[in-house]
Amino acid sequence: MKIIWIIFLSLSLNATERIIALSPSINEIVFALGLGEQVVGNTEYCTYPKEAKSITKVGGYFKPNLEKIISLKPSIVIMQQHNLKLSQQLNQLGIKTKVVEIDRVHNIKSSILELGELLDKKREAKEIVTNIDNNLTSLKGIVKNKKILIVIGHNTSLIKQIFVAGQNLYFNDIIEASGNQNALQSTQKGQPILNQENIIATNPDIVILLAHSMEEKGLKPSDLINPWKQLPIRAGKTGQIYIIDKEYAGIPSDRLVLFLEDFRNILRSYLEKITKS
Repeated sequence: MKIIWIIFLSLSLNATERIIALSPSINEIVFALGLGEQVVGNTEYCTYPKEAKSITKVGGYFKPNLEKIISLKPSIVIMQQHNLKLSQQLNQLGIKTKVVEIDRVHNIKSSILELGELLDKKREAKEIVTNIDNNLTSLKGIVKNKKILIVIGHNTSLIKQIFVAGQNLYFNDIIEASGNQNALQSTQKGQPILNQENIIATNPDIVILLAHSMEEKGLKPSDLINPWKQLPIRAGKTGQIYIIDKEYAGIPSDRLVLFLEDFRNILRSYLEKITKS
């Protein structure tokens, strides 16, 4: 009987983690797995779900505070690759870490499954990944072979410093999954910076502007759309400029499905407009 009780106690202790999530994506995934109550620390940018706002902050995205992390006595710290040096420091102190990649769609799905395995939430993780896969499949066949440019930021001028989604990000994977192509064909990684001349050269059929919290910045949709209408590009001439102003558009987590729904609606809107014209 004593042995059984010891085993039960051991299992109970292992069932509860003290998790620190060092990015909004990781924080959201952990909450989606049903482990939000076990998150004892996250970053200043972890604002979803609302419960995440009241969790102890350990600094920013790129420079979390080592002392603050240690003081929270975590059983595991989960982070992205840019925190690799921090992972090594924590490991030397005997603190377990997990580094995940979430730049591409296949990495996002793999990371969710890995965290599900690590945190004993395999069923929940598989459900999230299945939902993502189903939404990706739903993009196919709406429109094909169109050039789509995804732009990041609140650009009221298109002269210079225009950040766009490059070909090594999950946005590119989504465009290709839909049967279309990234208007920017470049070897530049991440979010290449274009100027007006570069943008005109891409000549996209569809432009999607990712501009979360637009209203909070005192901007109207026309402030962002009108500059594009002045350019000699197909999307400008046909009015195929769209805005996604939700924060989740730039956070690769379980909420990727919400962005996929928005993307699907844009493709359908494009199809409807060209059918009528």
